[in-house]
Amino acid sequence: MKKNLIIIQGTTASGKTSLAIDLAKHFSCPIISADARQFYKEMSIGTAKPSPLELNAATHFLIDTHSIHKDFTVAQYEQEASALLKELFTQNDHVILVGGSGLFIDALIFGLDDLPTNKDVQDRLQEALSVHGLPFLLNQLKITDPICYDTIDKANSRRVLRALEVIELTGEKYSALKTGQRKNNDFNTFRFTIEWQRDLLYKRIEDRVDLMLQAGLLDEAKQLVPFKHLKALNTVGYSELFDFFDGLTSYEKSVELIKQHTRNYAKRQLTWLRRYDDLIVLDPLSETSLLDQTLNSLKKF
Repeated sequence: MKKNLIIIQGTTASGKTSLAIDLAKHFSCPIISADARQFYKEMSIGTAKPSPLELNAATHFLIDTHSIHKDFTVAQYEQEASALLKELFTQNDHVILVGGSGLFIDALIFGLDDLPTNKDVQDRLQEALSVHGLPFLLNQLKITDPICYDTIDKANSRRVLRALEVIELTGEKYSALKTGQRKNNDFNTFRFTIEWQRDLLYKRIEDRVDLMLQAGLLDEAKQLVPFKHLKALNTVGYSELFDFFDGLTSYEKSVELIKQHTRNYAKRQLTWLRRYDDLIVLDPLSETSLLDQTLNSLKKF
């Protein structure tokens, strides 16, 4: 009998954590995180990690497991999460995978494509980045691969450079090559998302940012200032406050930007979700609870 991986993914502030915990308690099974920032133990408030109470409500993996001082790549995640999943399935019929990082989830489910690389091309693109800046390269990507441009993290220069490198080496669109050849998984996958109306989602995002600030995000960011050059900290919720500390923006403006950039991130997450044909949408405004909606859907398979 095949094991079942239940995936809860989608936008930030949509309620994924609560649903994942409810499912884990129902099935008495563990949760694996697929959030690209919750791996880092030095970042807590700004990454909206589960609270101590929530962490105690179910067994969680890949939260607070790595340090900002060493990059944790998608390839490393795929290796660690795959080994972990195999081990967990020896003792559990169900495992919950929860997070908003679609690339990490796809790496675990589909594997990473073996795409070419070339040092000379890398050096040339890196020089273009230094001379012309990231907006110039993003414009090149928009011209050569609009689909990739729509879904890529536009603040992540490394991913933009990689996409352009592959496009140049293959003459093909990066989005077409990253088809995600499915691994020969010996488990079933069920993919769910919680779909809010756009205005309600944005209100939840803004409220969450306010709660983070009330919980001490400003002090957390201050403690991380000496490490702001690290890639892990080039992220929404921290980089805006670093600019405030440097006198580049006012406090009010930095908070406004955190909310704006988080909304932008949510838009990219929604774009990413459109690629799945197996996505089961849950309605948070339904009289039926999210847990019951999920369980009812699972009964159909």
